[in-house]
Amino acid sequence: MTTVFIGILRPLRLMLLLVIGVTLSACDLELGGTGPLVNTNAPVPVALLIPFGSEDKNNDILATSLQNAAQLAVSDLGDVRIDLRIYPTSGTAAGAADAAKKAVNEGAKILLGPVFAEAANAAGAAVSSRGVSVLSFSNSTEIAGGNVFVLGHTFENTANRLVSYAAANGYGNVLVVHASNLTGDVGRNAVQAAAAKSGANYTGSASYEFSQQGVISAVRDIAKQVRDTDTNAIVFASDTAGALPILAQLLPENGVDPKEVKFMGLTRWDIPTQTLSLTGLQGGWFALPDPSLTGSFKDRYTRAYGRAPHPLAGIAYDGVAAIGALVSAGSSNALSRENLTQPSGFAGVNGIFRLLPDGTNQRAMAVVEIENKKIKVIDPAPRSFGGAGF
Repeated sequence: MTTVFIGILRPLRLMLLLVIGVTLSACDLELGGTGPLVNTNAPVPVALLIPFGSEDKNNDILATSLQNAAQLAVSDLGDVRIDLRIYPTSGTAAGAADAAKKAVNEGAKILLGPVFAEAANAAGAAVSSRGVSVLSFSNSTEIAGGNVFVLGHTFENTANRLVSYAAANGYGNVLVVHASNLTGDVGRNAVQAAAAKSGANYTGSASYEFSQQGVISAVRDIAKQVRDTDTNAIVFASDTAGALPILAQLLPENGVDPKEVKFMGLTRWDIPTQTLSLTGLQGGWFALPDPSLTGSFKDRYTRAYGRAPHPLAGIAYDGVAAIGALVSAGSSNALSRENLTQPSGFAGVNGIFRLLPDGTNQRAMAVVEIENKKIKVIDPAPRSFGGAGF
C-alpha cells in the first residue's frame, strides 16, 4: 500500500498545511479497524462540543473562539465537505455526556471537544459503544485512551522538548520544582520521564504547598537542594497565576543564579506577556508552537472576527483540519483509529502533530529564550517527524 502525504498552502491566506493521505482504493479495503463508516462524497457530520450554556462568561468566550476557529478551518478545506454541528455542553461532565449521545444519535461520525478533562472523559464514555472517536481539546493525558484522544499541548510534550534540548546543550542535571497537587505531580512525572528518555541526569524534585506562604517557606530548602545535587537546570511546573513569579524572585535571592542554573518552564511564559518582564526569568527557556504559524493564524483570525483568538482556538482549527485531511482521501474508513493515528500525522496552525494509539499526542514545539523581555527562538520547531526535536 502506498501513501503520499501532500502539504497544501493557499496563496495569501494562512491555512493548515494539510498532510493529506492519498490512498489507493484497493488499500482502503485492507485498513480495517474501528470507527464509523463515512460517505466522503457527501458532507461528513462532525460534532463540535463546546462549553456554551454555563454561567461562566469566560466559557462563552472560549466556546465562541473555538467555534470560530473550527469554522475557519472548514472554509479552508476546499473540496472536502464537513458538516460542522455545534453542541453546547454547559461546561459540565453531564452536559458533555448528553451532548455526545445526542450528536452521535443525530449522525455525527466524530466528536471534536469537549475542553475540560472530566467533560471529555464523560463524552468518551457516553459514546464508546458506538465506535465514535472523541478528539478532546484537553491537555490531560490522564483521560487519554480508548476512544478519547487529547489534542491539547501536554506537559509530556513540553518536558521532552525542553529536557532533551537542555541535555544536548550542557544543562543535563535537571531538577523539577512543582506544587504538591495533581497538576504538579503530572509535571514532575513528565520531567522525570523526559530525563530518562534524553539521557539527562534527573536530580530529583522539590515541592511546595500550593499557597503563597507555602512557596515562600519552601524556597530556602529548594535552593539548598539545587546546590547539594549540582543541579544546573530547573524546570518549573507552575505558571504566572501560581508560584512562578515568587520562585523567579526568591530563588536568585537565595543563591540560585539564573546565569549558572538554567530556568525552564513547562507552561507558556508569554501568557500573559507581563511574565516576560520578570527579572529572574531573563535568559530562561520555555517551549511553544511555531511562532510564525501561530502568529499568522492569529492575524487571520483577527481579520475574520474582529478580535484575537483564545489561546486554545488553534487546537480546534487543527482538529477540523486533521479530519478534513483524512476525509479527502475518499476512504469510507477515513475516521478509523488506524487513520487517526497515522505515523506521518498532520500539520496545523500550531505546527505538525500526530495522535498516538494510547490517546496522547506528539506536537512539534520551538524552544525560546527570554531576552530583554522578549522571546527569541533558539531552536525552531521541527517541520517533520523523525528529525531533531523529537
